[in-house]
Amino acid sequence: MKSDSKREELLREHYRVLFAAWGRQHWWPARTRFEVIVGAFLTQNTAWKNVELALRRLRAARLLNVAGVRDASASQLEAAIRSAGYFRQKTRSLKNFVAFLDEHYRGSLSRMFAQPTEKLRAELLSLKGSGPETADSILLYAGQHPVFVVDAYTRRILERHAILPAKSPYDEVRRWMERALRPLADTTLTEAGKTGTSKPETTVSGARHPPSRMSLARRSPTAQIYNEMHGLIVGVGKSYCLKSNPRCDECPLQRFLPPL
Repeated sequence: MKSDSKREELLREHYRVLFAAWGRQHWWPARTRFEVIVGAFLTQNTAWKNVELALRRLRAARLLNVAGVRDASASQLEAAIRSAGYFRQKTRSLKNFVAFLDEHYRGSLSRMFAQPTEKLRAELLSLKGSGPETADSILLYAGQHPVFVVDAYTRRILERHAILPAKSPYDEVRRWMERALRPLADTTLTEAGKTGTSKPETTVSGARHPPSRMSLARRSPTAQIYNEMHGLIVGVGKSYCLKSNPRCDECPLQRFLPPL
């Protein structure tokens, strides 16, 4: 396996190639911070299209806010989010989160997100139904904290490109990704408007979203890099780096594959 410095530079090259090809991915597609949080819980073990349907039903029922989840009965929430699967478990997770927010931060997302990243991450991880990927999605996409979100696509791509083993512990992968990507925050690649390409040359099937209030939220350059890289990785995973029958020859990252 390559040295740490070479593997880190290789990952940065992956970012440069994908960003040059596809531009900003506009993650997370949501109108409010709370919508991001709800989506982070609902997307567990299901496809995003199922989450979108659940979010639309919550919005139509005027439940897509802190007060709505707090005051709704469990049966009301379950009916609204049924399309996302595991609806009873996810209803409990949403209720638990709002109870935590009320108890520790008087129901204020602003107070919650003003906490230091590691403190808040530990608190989110202590909540039932909130694993590392969910907690980090909330931190990065709702709170604009500089935390990288590791998912199955990330692990698959890293292993196939001989960068990191897929079975590496979550936090080991997260810290490595953060360390490797952080230097990019000092470059002009952090904002699409500074790259000379306001639109991507090609659209990533099933990944790139139209701009939304939350995808355009102000964030640090480091958080922006982590945001973009995760969205780009999802695009690769959904369209090319498939679990079975990957489409390597069509993938922008094909050049980085190790020889057979």
